[in-house]
Amino acid sequence: MIFKAVGEGRPYPEHKLSSRDWANVPPRQVRLDQLITTKAGLDLNSLLAEDSTFYGDLFPHVVQWQGQLYLEDGLHRALRAALHQRLVLHARVLDLDEGAH
Repeated sequence: MIFKAVGEGRPYPEHKLSSRDWANVPPRQVRLDQLITTKAGLDLNSLLAEDSTFYGDLFPHVVQWQGQLYLEDGLHRALRAALHQRLVLHARVLDLDEGAH
């Protein structure tokens, strides 16, 4: 199994981060098998396109909420890592658990 689970939708509260805000979140390593996807489907053309990682952030966006890691953006990058038999990938992780205690 590549991911911990395949989900549909975002179960966590709206965080309202812009692309610029995400750029301020430092990337860190995340294990693929700890991620829960927020999309059940993927356009195969976007996975296979040579320029699919040209636009947007170089790092996937992950939201930590209630102890779980949700892959919000960058599913094609995560699948490419898995196809290259990598167990981890670098992602920007927004911790919504922080301060919620």
